[in-house]
Amino acid sequence: MKAECGGEALFKDPGFPPDDTSLFADTSTPIARLRGKITWLRPQEICQSPALFPDNINLGHAKQGLLGDCWFLCACTFLLKNKHLLNKVLPPDQPQWGDSRYRGSFRFRFWQQGHWTEVTIDDLLPCINSSLCFSRCHSPTAFWVALLEKAYAKLHGAYERLWAGQVSEALVDLTGGLAERWSLGDIGSEEEQRPEQDSDLVRRRRVDLNLLHPMKDECAISCATHSSPGGASELGQYHALTVMEWLNVKTVSGSEALLLRIRNPWGRCCWGGAWIGSGAGWSSVDPVSALDLQARVSEGEFWLDETEFLSQFDDVTVGYPISVDGHLKSVYSGNLLTHSHQLAGRWMKGHSAGGSRNSSSYSSNPKFWLKVCERGEVVISLLQHRKWRKTEKYAQTPLEDSKNTTHQHYQAIALHMWKVEKKRFNLSRMLNKPPYASTHCHAYEREVVLHEQLESGYYLLIPSTYQPGAEARLLIRVFSSSSTSLSALKSPAPSLPLTTDGEWETSYFQGSWVEERTAGGSRNFPSHWQNPCFPFTVCDESAGVNVRITLHQSCPDTDLHPIGFHIYKLPEGESEQTLPRDEDPVASCVPHCYIQDVSLACRLSPGAYTVVPSTYQPDCSADFTISLARRIHRKVVKSQERLGRAIQEISHISVMQS
Repeated sequence: MKAECGGEALFKDPGFPPDDTSLFADTSTPIARLRGKITWLRPQEICQSPALFPDNINLGHAKQGLLGDCWFLCACTFLLKNKHLLNKVLPPDQPQWGDSRYRGSFRFRFWQQGHWTEVTIDDLLPCINSSLCFSRCHSPTAFWVALLEKAYAKLHGAYERLWAGQVSEALVDLTGGLAERWSLGDIGSEEEQRPEQDSDLVRRRRVDLNLLHPMKDECAISCATHSSPGGASELGQYHALTVMEWLNVKTVSGSEALLLRIRNPWGRCCWGGAWIGSGAGWSSVDPVSALDLQARVSEGEFWLDETEFLSQFDDVTVGYPISVDGHLKSVYSGNLLTHSHQLAGRWMKGHSAGGSRNSSSYSSNPKFWLKVCERGEVVISLLQHRKWRKTEKYAQTPLEDSKNTTHQHYQAIALHMWKVEKKRFNLSRMLNKPPYASTHCHAYEREVVLHEQLESGYYLLIPSTYQPGAEARLLIRVFSSSSTSLSALKSPAPSLPLTTDGEWETSYFQGSWVEERTAGGSRNFPSHWQNPCFPFTVCDESAGVNVRITLHQSCPDTDLHPIGFHIYKLPEGESEQTLPRDEDPVASCVPHCYIQDVSLACRLSPGAYTVVPSTYQPDCSADFTISLARRIHRKVVKSQERLGRAIQEISHISVMQS
């Protein structure tokens, strides 16, 4: 059947066609069995009077189909409760079915790595036997959920890539805000039994419902089970549900009971606790209140009390509220975080992927200055870009093997912060001190969040992966109640690869050759001594190489100068201002070469030295960076950074039942 509108053919998306390429990424999930069974239909071919939303908004909630994306549908529920957020994702006033402007396409927006990205789709939807086979609304004539799911699948490359995920990720993608995942379980015994694999439980302490209570009507709250709960009649492993509301109810004895109304994305009740139907819990509540609460339950919803909630679910995901003006509201205090900044960066092997504080190359990680102008509440997020990998490649490796530092999609990441006096800042000394605050362990999550009350001053932020050399793109975001600024430290030159024998300490110096001032040229010219000098000290006697120096010029490849450097030993008690001009250098990196970096590894006896970088000819202007790595006998402070366990992605499905 050729669908047309006013004689014009309806839009068919060539970038996400109605065939198997849009359904499957690698056929590694259970929907692979649907190959050859799916047809693609437009809403007007599925029902007589399609609409984006139903008249009764309660029937607009998502109902999960054959795709394991309950994590995404829980986030969709938050949109339905927040019109301004829904309008951001699904721009209003788009022509629908029956409108003369309708051409079979819809536009959506998703937040991705710091920006809103527009995704346009056609409205051909995957069906089996003329019915939607993936997510749909409770109303059979409403299609906003099915279309949003298709747009999100296009963003990810295929429907199959929506199988299994984290509610927190979908919340951020749909709101541009923040979300945190907190533990509900009793973590004490687990922590003692498996301190290394599960050390991220140290950070994800048991959630305090009293803390969240003032914000309960504004937050997006989802709960997840990692195993079949005792009260569930059919819930499987790794399933997410939405907390619709909670309230304190007076009991007939005069005490209070905390009740929570939970929505299951399957769209039907699967719970057998004390508060469903004519359960025993209702006998403890005033009959009028009991009837009122039971009347609030829609299809797929049920009540449970605090004890059941804390014992039957494993964790809770909390999405920060967002005001109509677009400001985040703190889930800790309720304060509006009216100031925000973001900066991108990346971990690059051999340059800025320094690994955890256990590694001597930690100081090469990207670094950011946070200036806090006055005391206030600050929330800092570190977000990494997801990497898609074929699941077969990792099927042989247990995700919870503590030696395995590669998650299927993410690196293990952490964020550390130091308070510093910027004018007297020394990176090496600072890194030997404990951080002011941190996320405590490296977690296999897309985003980790740090929350603090900060005094005015400068703070240095260092994001890191657990494993040195692990590559990924990153985004630092700062939300605060008071004025702040965020800036990146200029990336230093890549240091030489260091051997694993012993510990090394790396320092960086930045300078410039300026024409007629500090561009003195090589030793062939009397002006050589005008070049910048950088003093350093060697303290320990070491066998073999104990100093490695790299000179990096900041010029495009087409404008390179020939560069090199000399190392001079200073007479005891003298400063670099009194260089021994009649003495030969103790080591040199010559001849001068037309390349970006020149390097030298050598052994120097204890004493004071200075390195003099130069271009071959005088008066050649350029900026440069020197990295100086010294072998040290004292150990770099071991922080005993731990590796968090691999996160379990939420994916469970149940075949739709009408």
